[in-house]
Amino acid sequence: MVQRQLPKVGELLELMQFKKPELDARKRRLDAALTIADLRTIAKRRTPKAAFDYTDGAADGELSLDRARRAFEDVEFHPDILRPAADVDTSCQILGGPSALPFGIAPTGFTRLMQTEGETAGASAAAAAGIPFTLSTLGTTSIEGVKAANPVGRNWFQLYVMKDRSISYGLVERAAKAGFDTLQFTVDTPIAGARLRDKRNGFSIPPQLTVGTIVNAIPRPWWWIDFLTTPKLEFASLSTTGGTVGELLNAAMDPTISYDDLDVIRGMWPGKIVVKGVQNVTDAARLVDQGVDGIVLSNHGGRQLDRAPIPFHLLPKVVREVGKDATVMVDTGIMNGADIVASIALGAKFTLIGRAYLYGLMAGGRQGVDRTIAILRSEIERTMTLLGVSSLDELEPRHVTQLTRLVPVADQAVDARV
Repeated sequence: MVQRQLPKVGELLELMQFKKPELDARKRRLDAALTIADLRTIAKRRTPKAAFDYTDGAADGELSLDRARRAFEDVEFHPDILRPAADVDTSCQILGGPSALPFGIAPTGFTRLMQTEGETAGASAAAAAGIPFTLSTLGTTSIEGVKAANPVGRNWFQLYVMKDRSISYGLVERAAKAGFDTLQFTVDTPIAGARLRDKRNGFSIPPQLTVGTIVNAIPRPWWWIDFLTTPKLEFASLSTTGGTVGELLNAAMDPTISYDDLDVIRGMWPGKIVVKGVQNVTDAARLVDQGVDGIVLSNHGGRQLDRAPIPFHLLPKVVREVGKDATVMVDTGIMNGADIVASIALGAKFTLIGRAYLYGLMAGGRQGVDRTIAILRSEIERTMTLLGVSSLDELEPRHVTQLTRLVPVADQAVDARV
Protein backbone atom coordinates (compact mmCIF):
# COMPACT_ATOMS: atom_id res chain seq x y z
CA MET A 1 0.00 0.00 0.00
CA VAL A 2 1.41 3.38 -1.04
CA GLN A 3 1.75 5.78 1.85
CA ARG A 4 0.30 9.20 1.01
CA GLN A 5 0.81 12.54 2.65
CA LEU A 6 0.08 16.16 2.05
CA PRO A 7 2.73 17.79 -0.13
CA LYS A 8 5.29 19.90 1.67
CA VAL A 9 5.82 23.36 0.21
CA GLY A 10 9.59 23.21 0.66
CA GLU A 11 9.85 19.93 -1.24
CA LEU A 12 7.62 21.25 -4.03
CA LEU A 13 9.84 24.28 -4.50
CA GLU A 14 12.87 22.01 -4.84
CA LEU A 15 11.14 19.98 -7.56
CA MET A 16 9.60 22.91 -9.42
CA GLN A 17 12.25 25.36 -10.59
CA PHE A 18 10.76 27.99 -12.86
CA LYS A 19 12.90 28.93 -15.82
CA LYS A 20 13.70 32.59 -16.24
CA PRO A 21 11.91 33.85 -19.37
CA GLU A 22 14.08 34.89 -22.32
CA LEU A 23 12.95 38.34 -23.50
CA ASP A 24 15.10 38.40 -26.65
CA ALA A 25 12.84 36.83 -29.29
CA ARG A 26 15.69 36.01 -31.67
CA LYS A 27 17.74 34.30 -28.98
CA ARG A 28 14.65 32.46 -27.76
CA ARG A 29 13.85 30.94 -31.15
CA LEU A 30 17.49 30.10 -31.91
CA ASP A 31 18.03 28.46 -28.53
CA ALA A 32 15.00 26.28 -29.27
CA ALA A 33 16.66 25.00 -32.46
CA LEU A 34 18.45 21.75 -31.61
CA THR A 35 19.17 20.57 -35.16
CA ILE A 36 19.77 22.05 -38.60
CA ALA A 37 16.30 20.82 -39.50
CA ASP A 38 14.94 23.00 -36.70
CA LEU A 39 16.75 26.01 -38.16
CA ARG A 40 15.27 25.17 -41.56
CA THR A 41 11.78 25.22 -40.05
CA ILE A 42 12.39 28.66 -38.54
CA ALA A 43 13.92 29.92 -41.79
CA LYS A 44 10.92 28.78 -43.80
CA ARG A 45 8.57 30.56 -41.43
CA ARG A 46 10.49 33.84 -41.56
CA THR A 47 11.52 34.06 -45.23
CA PRO A 48 9.37 34.78 -48.30
CA LYS A 49 8.66 31.64 -50.30
CA ALA A 50 10.65 32.62 -53.39
CA ALA A 51 13.83 33.39 -51.43
CA PHE A 52 13.46 30.31 -49.23
CA ASP A 53 12.83 28.01 -52.19
CA TYR A 54 15.87 29.41 -53.99
CA THR A 55 17.96 28.22 -51.06
CA ASP A 56 16.11 25.02 -50.30
CA GLY A 57 15.52 23.81 -53.84
CA ALA A 58 17.61 21.93 -56.36
CA ALA A 59 17.44 21.09 -60.06
CA ASP A 60 14.67 19.32 -61.96
CA GLY A 61 13.12 16.63 -59.72
CA GLU A 62 15.68 17.31 -56.95
CA LEU A 63 16.80 13.68 -57.03
CA SER A 64 20.50 14.46 -56.66
CA LEU A 65 19.90 16.36 -53.44
CA ASP A 66 17.54 13.74 -52.03
CA ARG A 67 20.03 10.97 -52.82
CA ALA A 68 22.93 12.87 -51.26
CA ARG A 69 21.03 13.33 -48.01
CA ARG A 70 19.87 9.72 -48.06
CA ALA A 71 23.49 8.59 -48.43
CA PHE A 72 24.36 10.24 -45.11
CA GLU A 73 21.20 8.88 -43.47
CA ASP A 74 22.31 5.39 -44.53
CA VAL A 75 25.63 5.57 -42.66
CA GLU A 76 26.25 2.86 -40.10
CA PHE A 77 28.85 3.69 -37.43
CA HIS A 78 31.07 1.13 -35.68
CA PRO A 79 32.09 2.46 -32.25
CA ASP A 80 34.95 1.16 -30.14
CA ILE A 81 34.12 0.47 -26.51
CA LEU A 82 36.19 1.18 -23.40
CA ARG A 83 38.26 3.78 -25.24
CA PRO A 84 38.00 7.03 -23.27
CA ALA A 85 37.55 10.14 -25.40
CA ALA A 86 36.68 12.74 -22.81
CA ASP A 87 38.66 15.53 -24.50
CA VAL A 88 37.80 15.64 -28.19
CA ASP A 89 40.01 17.67 -30.54
CA THR A 90 38.08 18.77 -33.65
CA SER A 91 40.85 20.92 -35.13
CA CYS A 92 42.71 20.19 -38.34
CA GLN A 93 45.17 21.59 -40.84
CA ILE A 94 43.66 22.24 -44.26
CA LEU A 95 45.35 23.68 -47.34
CA GLY A 96 48.26 25.10 -45.41
CA GLY A 97 46.38 26.61 -42.50
CA PRO A 98 44.37 25.79 -39.38
CA SER A 99 40.67 25.22 -38.88
CA ALA A 100 39.07 24.69 -35.48
CA LEU A 101 36.49 22.36 -37.04
CA PRO A 102 36.54 19.94 -39.99
CA PHE A 103 34.17 22.09 -42.04
CA GLY A 104 34.04 25.53 -43.59
CA ILE A 105 31.32 27.68 -45.10
CA ALA A 106 30.71 26.96 -48.77
CA PRO A 107 30.23 29.66 -51.42
CA THR A 108 26.61 30.72 -51.92
CA GLY A 109 25.32 33.26 -54.40
CA PHE A 110 22.79 36.08 -53.87
CA THR A 111 23.11 35.59 -50.11
CA ARG A 112 21.75 38.95 -49.00
CA LEU A 113 18.47 38.08 -50.71
CA MET A 114 18.00 35.36 -48.11
CA GLN A 115 18.75 37.64 -45.14
CA THR A 116 20.12 41.14 -45.33
CA GLU A 117 23.29 40.48 -43.28
CA GLY A 118 24.37 38.01 -45.96
CA GLU A 119 28.03 37.17 -46.35
CA THR A 120 29.02 39.59 -43.59
CA ALA A 121 27.21 37.38 -41.09
CA GLY A 122 28.81 34.24 -42.51
CA ALA A 123 32.33 35.65 -42.61
CA SER A 124 32.21 37.11 -39.10
CA ALA A 125 30.70 33.92 -37.66
CA ALA A 126 33.40 31.87 -39.39
CA ALA A 127 36.04 34.17 -37.92
CA ALA A 128 34.64 33.72 -34.42
CA ALA A 129 34.55 29.94 -34.85
CA GLY A 130 38.03 29.71 -36.40
CA ILE A 131 36.89 28.13 -39.67
CA PRO A 132 37.29 29.21 -43.33
CA PHE A 133 34.64 31.26 -45.14
CA THR A 134 34.20 31.07 -48.91
CA LEU A 135 32.88 34.01 -50.94
CA SER A 136 31.07 33.22 -54.18
CA THR A 137 31.69 34.97 -57.47
CA LEU A 138 27.96 35.70 -57.30
CA GLY A 139 28.10 36.92 -53.73
CA THR A 140 26.32 40.07 -52.64
CA THR A 141 29.18 41.41 -50.54
CA SER A 142 32.43 42.58 -52.07
CA ILE A 143 35.75 40.84 -51.64
CA GLU A 144 36.92 43.79 -49.60
CA GLY A 145 33.74 43.72 -47.51
CA VAL A 146 34.29 40.09 -46.57
CA LYS A 147 37.89 40.85 -45.68
CA ALA A 148 36.67 43.62 -43.38
CA ALA A 149 34.22 41.22 -41.71
CA ASN A 150 36.90 38.53 -41.33
CA PRO A 151 40.17 40.49 -41.18
CA VAL A 152 42.42 37.89 -39.53
CA GLY A 153 40.58 34.63 -40.29
CA ARG A 154 40.80 32.46 -43.37
CA ASN A 155 38.95 33.66 -46.45
CA TRP A 156 38.57 31.58 -49.60
CA PHE A 157 37.23 32.73 -52.97
CA GLN A 158 35.09 30.69 -55.37
CA LEU A 159 35.61 31.52 -59.04
CA TYR A 160 33.34 31.07 -62.02
CA VAL A 161 34.95 31.64 -65.40
CA MET A 162 32.75 34.19 -67.13
CA LYS A 163 32.28 34.81 -70.84
CA ASP A 164 34.04 38.10 -70.24
CA ARG A 165 37.32 36.70 -68.97
CA SER A 166 38.47 40.12 -67.79
CA ILE A 167 35.79 40.03 -65.05
CA SER A 168 37.07 36.70 -63.73
CA TYR A 169 40.70 37.78 -63.92
CA GLY A 170 39.91 41.00 -62.08
CA LEU A 171 38.20 39.07 -59.27
CA VAL A 172 41.21 36.76 -58.94
CA GLU A 173 43.54 39.73 -58.63
CA ARG A 174 41.31 41.44 -56.04
CA ALA A 175 41.01 38.28 -53.94
CA ALA A 176 44.77 37.78 -53.98
CA LYS A 177 45.36 41.42 -53.04
CA ALA A 178 42.88 41.10 -50.14
CA GLY A 179 44.81 38.13 -48.74
CA PHE A 180 42.39 35.31 -49.56
CA ASP A 181 44.49 32.15 -49.26
CA THR A 182 42.58 29.59 -51.35
CA LEU A 183 40.77 29.72 -54.70
CA GLN A 184 37.94 27.32 -55.53
CA PHE A 185 37.82 26.98 -59.33
CA THR A 186 34.29 25.75 -60.02
CA VAL A 187 33.74 23.53 -63.06
CA ASP A 188 30.18 22.20 -62.83
CA THR A 189 28.30 25.29 -64.01
CA PRO A 190 28.84 25.81 -67.76
CA ILE A 191 25.13 26.69 -67.78
CA ALA A 192 22.51 26.86 -65.05
CA GLY A 193 20.60 23.80 -63.95
CA ALA A 194 16.82 23.74 -64.22
CA ARG A 195 15.79 25.41 -60.95
CA LEU A 196 12.09 24.67 -61.30
CA ARG A 197 11.06 26.15 -57.96
CA ASP A 198 12.50 29.50 -59.06
CA LYS A 199 10.57 29.40 -62.32
CA ARG A 200 7.31 28.49 -60.63
CA ASN A 201 7.79 31.22 -58.04
CA GLY A 202 8.81 33.80 -60.62
CA PHE A 203 11.95 34.39 -58.56
CA SER A 204 14.11 37.06 -60.12
CA ILE A 205 16.97 39.43 -59.34
CA PRO A 206 15.87 41.97 -58.17
CA PRO A 207 12.64 40.51 -56.70
CA GLN A 208 9.55 41.31 -58.75
CA LEU A 209 6.33 42.09 -56.90
CA THR A 210 3.25 40.11 -57.85
CA VAL A 211 -0.04 39.46 -56.10
CA GLY A 212 1.45 36.17 -54.88
CA THR A 213 4.62 37.73 -53.47
CA ILE A 214 2.65 40.45 -51.74
CA VAL A 215 0.31 37.94 -50.12
CA ASN A 216 3.28 35.83 -49.07
CA ALA A 217 5.02 38.91 -47.63
CA ILE A 218 2.16 39.99 -45.37
CA PRO A 219 3.10 37.66 -42.47
CA ARG A 220 6.82 38.40 -42.99
CA PRO A 221 7.10 42.19 -42.91
CA TRP A 222 10.52 42.11 -41.21
CA TRP A 223 12.13 40.59 -44.32
CA TRP A 224 10.82 43.33 -46.59
CA ILE A 225 11.69 46.05 -44.08
CA ASP A 226 15.27 44.75 -43.98
CA PHE A 227 15.43 44.45 -47.77
CA LEU A 228 14.08 47.92 -48.45
CA THR A 229 16.03 49.78 -45.75
CA THR A 230 19.50 48.36 -46.41
CA PRO A 231 21.94 49.11 -49.26
CA LYS A 232 21.01 47.98 -52.76
CA LEU A 233 22.20 44.54 -53.80
CA GLU A 234 25.38 44.68 -55.83
CA PHE A 235 27.14 41.89 -57.68
CA ALA A 236 30.84 42.11 -58.38
CA SER A 237 30.55 39.87 -61.45
CA LEU A 238 27.24 40.97 -62.98
CA SER A 239 26.99 44.23 -64.85
CA THR A 240 23.22 43.92 -65.29
CA THR A 241 20.42 42.23 -63.40
CA GLY A 242 16.80 41.56 -64.17
CA GLY A 243 15.73 37.98 -64.73
CA THR A 244 15.66 34.61 -63.05
CA VAL A 245 18.83 33.26 -61.49
CA GLY A 246 19.09 30.74 -64.30
CA GLU A 247 18.85 33.45 -66.94
CA LEU A 248 21.51 35.52 -65.21
CA LEU A 249 23.83 32.53 -64.95
CA ASN A 250 23.36 31.56 -68.58
CA ALA A 251 24.09 35.11 -69.65
CA ALA A 252 27.31 35.25 -67.62
CA MET A 253 28.79 31.72 -67.69
CA ASP A 254 30.87 30.26 -70.48
CA PRO A 255 30.19 26.63 -71.49
CA THR A 256 33.53 26.49 -73.32
CA ILE A 257 35.75 26.59 -70.22
CA SER A 258 38.55 24.04 -70.36
CA TYR A 259 41.84 22.96 -68.83
CA ASP A 260 43.42 25.92 -70.62
CA ASP A 261 41.40 28.25 -68.40
CA LEU A 262 42.54 26.33 -65.35
CA ASP A 263 46.15 26.81 -66.45
CA VAL A 264 45.64 30.56 -66.86
CA ILE A 265 44.07 30.96 -63.42
CA ARG A 266 46.70 28.73 -61.83
CA GLY A 267 49.34 31.06 -63.23
CA MET A 268 47.60 34.11 -61.77
CA TRP A 269 46.81 32.77 -58.31
CA PRO A 270 49.56 32.87 -55.65
CA GLY A 271 47.82 30.67 -53.06
CA LYS A 272 46.28 27.24 -52.94
CA ILE A 273 43.91 26.23 -55.75
CA VAL A 274 41.22 23.56 -55.56
CA VAL A 275 38.76 22.46 -58.22
CA LYS A 276 35.14 22.30 -57.09
CA GLY A 277 32.55 20.13 -58.80
CA VAL A 278 34.55 16.94 -59.45
CA GLN A 279 32.23 13.96 -60.03
CA ASN A 280 34.37 11.01 -61.13
CA VAL A 281 37.70 9.34 -60.39
CA THR A 282 39.20 9.94 -63.84
CA ASP A 283 38.78 13.70 -63.62
CA ALA A 284 40.14 13.70 -60.07
CA ALA A 285 43.31 11.92 -61.21
CA ARG A 286 43.80 14.23 -64.19
CA LEU A 287 43.40 17.34 -62.03
CA VAL A 288 46.01 16.07 -59.60
CA ASP A 289 48.33 15.46 -62.54
CA GLN A 290 47.71 19.09 -63.52
CA GLY A 291 49.06 20.16 -60.14
CA VAL A 292 45.99 21.36 -58.26
CA ASP A 293 46.25 21.39 -54.49
CA GLY A 294 42.88 19.82 -53.86
CA ILE A 295 39.48 18.83 -55.21
CA VAL A 296 35.96 19.20 -53.89
CA LEU A 297 33.67 16.28 -54.65
CA SER A 298 30.40 18.07 -55.26
CA ASN A 299 27.32 18.02 -57.47
CA HIS A 300 26.63 21.66 -56.56
CA GLY A 301 24.13 20.76 -53.90
CA GLY A 302 22.00 19.01 -56.51
CA ARG A 303 21.43 22.33 -58.26
CA GLN A 304 23.01 21.53 -61.62
CA LEU A 305 22.77 18.07 -63.21
CA ASP A 306 19.99 16.08 -61.61
CA ARG A 307 20.80 12.37 -61.12
CA ALA A 308 24.49 13.30 -60.79
CA PRO A 309 26.80 11.04 -58.75
CA ILE A 310 26.51 11.17 -54.96
CA PRO A 311 29.71 12.84 -53.67
CA PHE A 312 29.73 10.89 -50.40
CA HIS A 313 29.48 7.56 -52.26
CA LEU A 314 32.29 8.65 -54.59
CA LEU A 315 34.57 9.67 -51.72
CA PRO A 316 36.31 6.34 -50.89
CA LYS A 317 37.18 5.66 -54.54
CA VAL A 318 38.68 9.10 -55.08
CA VAL A 319 40.63 8.98 -51.81
CA ARG A 320 42.15 5.64 -52.84
CA GLU A 321 43.16 7.10 -56.20
CA VAL A 322 44.48 10.57 -55.28
CA GLY A 323 44.23 10.99 -51.51
CA LYS A 324 48.00 10.79 -51.00
CA ASP A 325 48.68 13.46 -53.60
CA ALA A 326 45.97 16.08 -53.06
CA THR A 327 43.48 17.33 -50.48
CA VAL A 328 40.10 15.70 -51.02
CA MET A 329 37.05 17.56 -49.71
CA VAL A 330 33.33 16.90 -50.02
CA ASP A 331 30.04 18.81 -49.92
CA THR A 332 26.34 18.32 -50.81
CA GLY A 333 23.74 17.00 -48.40
CA ILE A 334 25.52 17.68 -45.10
CA MET A 335 22.89 18.41 -42.44
CA ASN A 336 24.41 16.91 -39.30
CA GLY A 337 27.79 16.78 -37.58
CA ALA A 338 27.64 12.99 -37.93
CA ASP A 339 27.69 13.46 -41.73
CA ILE A 340 30.96 15.37 -41.33
CA VAL A 341 32.46 12.72 -39.05
CA ALA A 342 31.54 9.98 -41.54
CA SER A 343 33.18 11.94 -44.36
CA ILE A 344 36.41 12.41 -42.42
CA ALA A 345 36.44 8.72 -41.50
CA LEU A 346 36.23 7.76 -45.18
CA GLY A 347 39.20 9.93 -46.08
CA ALA A 348 37.95 13.47 -46.68
CA LYS A 349 40.28 16.07 -45.23
CA PHE A 350 37.53 18.67 -44.96
CA THR A 351 33.88 19.36 -45.71
CA LEU A 352 31.82 22.38 -46.75
CA ILE A 353 28.34 23.40 -45.62
CA GLY A 354 26.00 25.48 -47.76
CA ARG A 355 22.30 25.15 -46.99
CA ALA A 356 22.96 24.42 -43.32
CA TYR A 357 24.65 27.82 -43.03
CA LEU A 358 21.90 29.57 -44.99
CA TYR A 359 19.12 28.08 -42.84
CA GLY A 360 20.84 29.60 -39.82
CA LEU A 361 21.27 32.92 -41.62
CA MET A 362 17.58 33.09 -42.53
CA ALA A 363 16.56 32.01 -39.04
CA GLY A 364 18.51 34.72 -37.24
CA GLY A 365 21.24 36.54 -39.17
CA ARG A 366 24.72 36.40 -37.64
CA GLN A 367 23.37 34.79 -34.46
CA GLY A 368 21.70 32.14 -36.60
CA VAL A 369 24.96 31.29 -38.33
CA ASP A 370 26.61 31.05 -34.92
CA ARG A 371 23.84 28.63 -33.95
CA THR A 372 24.44 26.50 -37.06
CA ILE A 373 28.12 26.19 -36.20
CA ALA A 374 27.37 25.43 -32.54
CA ILE A 375 24.90 22.68 -33.46
CA LEU A 376 27.33 21.02 -35.87
CA ARG A 377 30.21 21.34 -33.39
CA SER A 378 28.16 19.65 -30.69
CA GLU A 379 27.12 16.84 -33.03
CA ILE A 380 30.71 16.29 -34.18
CA GLU A 381 32.05 16.16 -30.63
CA ARG A 382 29.28 13.85 -29.43
CA THR A 383 29.67 11.47 -32.39
CA MET A 384 33.45 11.28 -31.94
CA THR A 385 33.12 10.63 -28.21
CA LEU A 386 30.59 7.84 -28.78
CA LEU A 387 32.88 6.32 -31.42
CA GLY A 388 35.76 6.35 -28.95
CA VAL A 389 38.05 8.71 -30.87
CA SER A 390 39.76 11.81 -29.47
CA SER A 391 40.97 13.43 -32.68
CA LEU A 392 40.07 13.54 -36.35
CA ASP A 393 43.24 11.59 -37.18
CA GLU A 394 41.87 8.62 -35.25
CA LEU A 395 38.83 8.33 -37.54
CA GLU A 396 39.27 5.48 -40.02
CA PRO A 397 37.22 3.79 -42.74
CA ARG A 398 36.52 0.92 -40.33
CA HIS A 399 34.34 3.27 -38.31
CA VAL A 400 31.82 3.64 -41.15
CA THR A 401 29.79 1.43 -43.45
CA GLN A 402 28.03 3.07 -46.37
CA LEU A 403 24.69 1.36 -46.65
CA THR A 404 22.97 1.99 -49.95
CA ARG A 405 19.50 1.77 -51.38
CA LEU A 406 20.83 2.60 -54.84
CA VAL A 407 22.85 -0.32 -56.20
CA PRO A 408 24.07 -0.05 -59.82
CA VAL A 409 22.58 -2.62 -62.16
CA ALA A 410 25.23 -4.91 -63.67
CA ASP A 411 25.90 -4.31 -67.37
CA GLN A 412 23.75 -6.60 -69.46
CA ALA A 413 24.45 -6.99 -73.15
CA VAL A 414 21.22 -7.02 -75.11
CA ASP A 415 21.20 -8.58 -78.56
CA ALA A 416 18.67 -6.65 -80.62
CA ARG A 417 18.25 -9.66 -82.91
CA VAL A 418 16.76 -11.78 -80.12
